[in-house]
Amino acid sequence: MGVPLAFRFGDMILDGTQRELRSGSALVPIEPQVFDLLEFLIRNRSRVVSKDDLVASVWRGRVVSDSAIAARINAARRAVGDDGEQQRLIRTIARKGFRFVGEVLEEDGVAKPSSGVAAHAPQAAQAPRAPEITFCRTTDGVNLAVASAGHGLPLVRTSHWFTHVEHEWHNPFRAALLHFLAERFRLIRYDGRCNGLSDWDVDDVSFEALHQDLETVVDSLGLRSYALLGISQGASMSIFHAVRYPERIRKIVLCGGYALGWNKRGPRKGLDVKTFLTLMREGWGDEHSAFQKMLCTGMIPNASSEQIGWLAELQRMASSPENTVRLRTTFDEIDVIDLLPKVSAPTLVMHCRYDNLIPFEEGRRIATLIPNATFVALNSENHVPQPLEPAWPTFLEAIESFLSEP
Repeated sequence: MGVPLAFRFGDMILDGTQRELRSGSALVPIEPQVFDLLEFLIRNRSRVVSKDDLVASVWRGRVVSDSAIAARINAARRAVGDDGEQQRLIRTIARKGFRFVGEVLEEDGVAKPSSGVAAHAPQAAQAPRAPEITFCRTTDGVNLAVASAGHGLPLVRTSHWFTHVEHEWHNPFRAALLHFLAERFRLIRYDGRCNGLSDWDVDDVSFEALHQDLETVVDSLGLRSYALLGISQGASMSIFHAVRYPERIRKIVLCGGYALGWNKRGPRKGLDVKTFLTLMREGWGDEHSAFQKMLCTGMIPNASSEQIGWLAELQRMASSPENTVRLRTTFDEIDVIDLLPKVSAPTLVMHCRYDNLIPFEEGRRIATLIPNATFVALNSENHVPQPLEPAWPTFLEAIESFLSEP
């Protein structure tokens, strides 16, 4: 794409050197391929760019569907505050292609927001520093990795499927949410046994043992009052912990969770557990495997090739196929349904309305059984909302508002 330049349009800057998109002084989340597409359109703004041009330059000649191109164009529009109706910056030329029509100024080197732009732009919080990673040891001899970043209310993310406290801080599949939380709270994460930087060679992976990991972490940090963040399997762990230690828990945030594991929900249609675990063992961490395609259908149905790659990379870093299957077997037997009425801490329950991995009804059931729980239905088909989709701001605002209330 030639020598990198910074391109200024309105109050936004596309920095080719740093590969960043900024609005005033705030970084705008953007996927690498969407960045390439936007940069290509801006560099070629003097002409209409055809779909063939995009395929040749952005997709490097790979076969790609019209719907995939349309999805990336829409993502680029969202990133710059445009949409398909206004087409204020990225215009579709019928039967011809696309053209960037905004007024652009080119700058050499790394672009910095001018004083004029910064004066009129909201000041963004500085990017959180890399987390401090320490270790603690459970009573059964398992070494656990713990990551802490940010200041304020301690927010403990309970362990869930495939984590790596160091790698996921930089992996775009999870990084945006983690950075958002660490900018506002003291975000504490840990790798449960068999995950990430914690010990992988472990005998006991029962639910009680996984809860012992959580107990060990909060005790090692001397926490006596904190909030819990339970995502997916972490929701049931949060519920269990909150009932055991009601005097410690200030608030609970749950997303994409369930109180009953796969094997406890009664008859199911589709793939049986044995087949699912076999595919998992063979395809874990392989972005081209049948398992990965099936998993993405549940987690991110419209995942881009980049997102699938990020997910697979995180899996490879987080755990081995055998350990993953062992943990999954434990998760499938979870049953904390009788504990829900005993939760006394203020609780926010969020669930994506069209979640294919954990049915929406599972989240709704948690909200109906926890006394006075707040329920937010997110208009998304992902398991957890992703940056740049419409549900993302709602998701973040709900968390921040709930945890910031006295």
